Amino acid sequence: MKVLEGIKVLDFGRFIAGPYCAALLADYGADVIRVERVEGGEDRYIVPVTDDGEGAMFLQLNRNKRSMTLDLDSEQGREIVRKLVIRADVVVANMPPRTLKSLGLDYETLKTVNPRIILVASSAFGNAQAVRDRVGFDGVGQALSGSVYLAGTPEQPQKSMVPVVDFATSFACALGAVLALYERQRSGTGQEVSASLLCTGLNMASGALIEEALLHVNRQATLNRASGYAPSDIFKARDGWFIIQVIGQAMFKRWTRLVGRPELFADERFADDALRGEHGELLSGIMSQWCLDKSLEEALALLEQARIPAARINSPRQALEDDVVKAANLIRWMDYPGAPGKVPVFNTPVALSRTPPSIERRAPLNGEHTDAILADIGVDAASIARLRKQGVI
Repeated sequence: MKVLEGIKVLDFGRFIAGPYCAALLADYGADVIRVERVEGGEDRYIVPVTDDGEGAMFLQLNRNKRSMTLDLDSEQGREIVRKLVIRADVVVANMPPRTLKSLGLDYETLKTVNPRIILVASSAFGNAQAVRDRVGFDGVGQALSGSVYLAGTPEQPQKSMVPVVDFATSFACALGAVLALYERQRSGTGQEVSASLLCTGLNMASGALIEEALLHVNRQATLNRASGYAPSDIFKARDGWFIIQVIGQAMFKRWTRLVGRPELFADERFADDALRGEHGELLSGIMSQWCLDKSLEEALALLEQARIPAARINSPRQALEDDVVKAANLIRWMDYPGAPGKVPVFNTPVALSRTPPSIERRAPLNGEHTDAILADIGVDAASIARLRKQGVI
């Protein structure tokens, strides 16, 4: 039996933070119903990869779910939502509070229908009155936190091209949902779980922010070179790029021996991580010279022997073909209607030894399970046909 077997989740999520939270709950056994617009949610068709236009990220974020379509603005649609909420344990909806209220998905409305309901509602900026209805995406959370300023160069700030803040917020929301379910066993009552992209971004950048608050160092961007330890940078071998990260005395000592400069370990300029970070450009220069005449395979093998964290810089294609990635057995290749090949769906990041998560079903087609879901709440076939004719489903 899976951990969340028997838990029913309604997923009104959009884009990443909400849908991936719901996918994580589904991986652990929850029955997740994705509720979409009749024409399909806007996040379904971003970066299309199938004949019908389903997006690349959509296929990852909506595995293990069932899909129903519903016009939430219609009276009949609202009544169906009410019937679904009565039977549900968790509602996931990452929208501004004003939007939640207009759709009847705010916690005050939901708890009048089902006092045991748990609402997981992430937003861009949180629930403070001054910012609660502002909209934002992952890049906004990155930018406001200070992390974009510290990436790239002083002339050109740079955000991460993968949505790190969105995904981290999803993990926080999934944790919050499980905590609220655990607490409900004692109290018998649901509650609202809140999270924001801004709070997640600030937590991820907290080391730099605390340092600035206390020491006023005014760090500047140094591209790929770390500021608080060294050498930590991206380097070029004869046939490709790789990254290393040297942190701590023992590792730095091994690195000096590897590059044939053992005297650097006794050099006062490199006495600790902070000082090495200040002289990071010099140490990166030494590392760059060391790897100039080496192949990528040779450099990485020597770094592995010296027990220094290192990895090649993979393109997306190389990541899929990487021997380490393959050996880790983290990809489930799945069929999807209209896809030109099998879809790589990536494993749940957290495993449990006795009750592991699993990815058993591909992402659903738009409204693929509408009839079955409505039948579950007592809607007969004639009524389903009438709702479809009316455009409610």
